[in-house]
Amino acid sequence: MKKIKILLPILALALFSCDDYVDINQSPNDPTPESVTPNLALAAAISEPFRTFSTTSNELGNVWMQNWGANVNTTTGGYATEYTLGINSTFRAGIWDNTYLTVANLQNIITRNTTVYDNHKAIAKIMKVFYMQYIVDLYGNVPYSLAWDQTNYAPAYDDDQAIYRSFIVELKEAMDLIENADVSDATVGPEDVVFQGNLDNWEKFANTLRLRVLLRESEVSASSSYLATEFALLNGAEFLTADAAINPGYSADNAFKQNPFYGYFYNIDGSPRQNQDFIKATSFVLNFLDSTSDPRKQRLYAPATGTTYVGVVQGATAPETPDNLSSVGPALLQSASQNGYLITAAESYFLQSEAAFRGYLGGDAKTLFESGIQASFLLDGLTVAQFNTYLTAISTTNGAGWDASSNKIQAIMTQKWVALNGRNGIESFIEHNRTGFPVVPLATTSQYPTLPLRLFYPTSEYTGNAANVPNLTIAQMFSEGPFWAN
Repeated sequence: MKKIKILLPILALALFSCDDYVDINQSPNDPTPESVTPNLALAAAISEPFRTFSTTSNELGNVWMQNWGANVNTTTGGYATEYTLGINSTFRAGIWDNTYLTVANLQNIITRNTTVYDNHKAIAKIMKVFYMQYIVDLYGNVPYSLAWDQTNYAPAYDDDQAIYRSFIVELKEAMDLIENADVSDATVGPEDVVFQGNLDNWEKFANTLRLRVLLRESEVSASSSYLATEFALLNGAEFLTADAAINPGYSADNAFKQNPFYGYFYNIDGSPRQNQDFIKATSFVLNFLDSTSDPRKQRLYAPATGTTYVGVVQGATAPETPDNLSSVGPALLQSASQNGYLITAAESYFLQSEAAFRGYLGGDAKTLFESGIQASFLLDGLTVAQFNTYLTAISTTNGAGWDASSNKIQAIMTQKWVALNGRNGIESFIEHNRTGFPVVPLATTSQYPTLPLRLFYPTSEYTGNAANVPNLTIAQMFSEGPFWAN
């Protein structure tokens, strides 16, 4: 694994608009590690990994979870590898490479030799766990304990379950740092591009992340004692009830400053980029939303023509009729300055609902489930009245409404899939691997009977960390996932 010590204060300054925040005596064109204090580095350290998270990872999950497909009317061979599942070490390698590269900045804050910035370190710990959980969930064993050691250019691989246990420890440490910070600790201000210095919300974020980490492991029978202890510590905790949105000052000032997800589809002048024409709704997701009379369809997708929505069959090669297909919709693509999302309130409620249903936490699972749907409606720009109408419509629908569903986990995961559509597709894919829900079809060109349980380690590992990277076969992608999937 190639080790690069990087500093991103210039990126932070480029994205940040507060004059007081950037008023330092050190030249921004020649920063030194000593001059880049945690408060100066935090904005970029949080937002840089999000660029990959909201684009490369998100796109992959949305394709594999049948939210998006390639426009066969204008493109030949679109998403060919995603459809056939003939993945290799070059496939979506940016998920690994870019995450490790940019998470280094969070680690630099954590290991900074100072006690003045304990709150900043706490935030960095939380965000490090947030991003690295996805790496473990997609790859299994990975370098972690030594991954950012600048003296070690070939770090050993840590056991993925051991990393998961360390996630819980680090999240508790972060909360301790916040709760025990004294008056000498630097105040967190607008450099916090998520909660703008609201540390109570960071504790709720940490609790929600702890809940997600534990639920991933919840079906590992050998972990029952550990899980009972850790869930007991979460009982009565406060979780996110509002969206954890990220916005370091996104704008249309230049291509780098715009929201990265929006920039995946549009230029700063509002003209469409290639992906706006290339990425289309699938027939499967549109049919599902129609089957439940879900008004979120009109927010998640744009009509192909007039009021008609048309999707594509993944793997199809013949042109669809009509010529136009439904694109990504207005709830997801608003402007260059729109928020990004780390954990939405909807996801938080669905996590709590699952934990309550499984008996790990108190609370009413049905109420939490319906709160998740309502939060999704509100985020998509719909009304409480529309939510209530929808709730009545699905009250007799197995797999979508609570009372009618014979499998409550299926209902939770299906509604979570709709709520995360477009915003966090990779989370839906990972939850699908954990629970089997929602049930989605494979592309017609798939060479395998199931979606993979993991990704290949990237080429950069085979060239830069050859002594430690495991050599895996394509068959193992479908039979050996992270520890919680086996």
